Amino acid sequence: MADIAILMDDIDDIKTYKDTTFALMLAAQELGHQVMIFGQRDWQVRDGEVQAYVQSVVLTDDVDDYYRVRNEEMIVLNEVDVVLQRKDPPFNMDYIYDSYMLDILVRDGVRVVNPPQALRNINEKFVITRLPQATPPTLVTKSRREIREFVREFTTAVVKPMDGMGGAGIFRLAEEDTNLSAILDAINPDGETTLMVQQYLSEVSAGDKRILIINGEAVDHGLARLPAKGEFRANLAAGGRGVVQALSDRDYWLVEQVRPIIKEQGLYLVGLDVIGGFITEMNVTSPTCLREIENHTGQEIAKRFWQGLDLGETH
Repeated sequence: MADIAILMDDIDDIKTYKDTTFALMLAAQELGHQVMIFGQRDWQVRDGEVQAYVQSVVLTDDVDDYYRVRNEEMIVLNEVDVVLQRKDPPFNMDYIYDSYMLDILVRDGVRVVNPPQALRNINEKFVITRLPQATPPTLVTKSRREIREFVREFTTAVVKPMDGMGGAGIFRLAEEDTNLSAILDAINPDGETTLMVQQYLSEVSAGDKRILIINGEAVDHGLARLPAKGEFRANLAAGGRGVVQALSDRDYWLVEQVRPIIKEQGLYLVGLDVIGGFITEMNVTSPTCLREIENHTGQEIAKRFWQGLDLGETH
């Protein structure tokens, strides 16, 4: 049995029926592992030692009563076997400081998923600039003039902040839109904010597909997130609806394009966002949609996640 500590958002705020972190926790418990949870406020470094105030939890797949705390204590985190980083963005300086603490754990032999160095190296949006063959036309810039030129070239574009999630701060820009200047004023008022701009892909109406890659291998089904009526963002957090679909040949080709980055950075869990056969983001902080795919296909993907870590050899 392994001791697993999970850095996550407040467990009282999760929606268990679709929460990937909860699915991973539940699977770990079913496999006989000890599950502990903690948040960003619950850990510290004292004289070079990483300490955390953790809650040992017992989980049930009951939407109304899904966990109870068995024990609460301050522990030395280098004594656990695995630390799973599942804190949602924004990826801010607190996230960076957390990654430094994770570095200490890696030094002390703890398995950290995903590795802290990879979390710092891989901005989930910027990383796709390494894959122009697999992405839509993309611009990363601070320049409002360049954004306007890009919109003029492609007629319609999508602009997004570099550190958000769940569709927050994303706008569709159209050359003829009289609100274009107002939108740019709102998201980049001083001309010093780095933004990503991509050609708008009308295929988003057919779904923004999340493809999960575990230990270098793609799950054979993805979750296509369909925009709500009157909405261009397909994110579930923005009201999108999920439909599970088998991966296409093009999807598998896209996975091959990112495999070198996965290997180079030691990434264990990755989520690709795919629209119209193009990668729009590569999620490494807290990829989601695992539970929806499990429920539709009957596959035990969360158990596969832990089994791939080979936790029979624990310290």
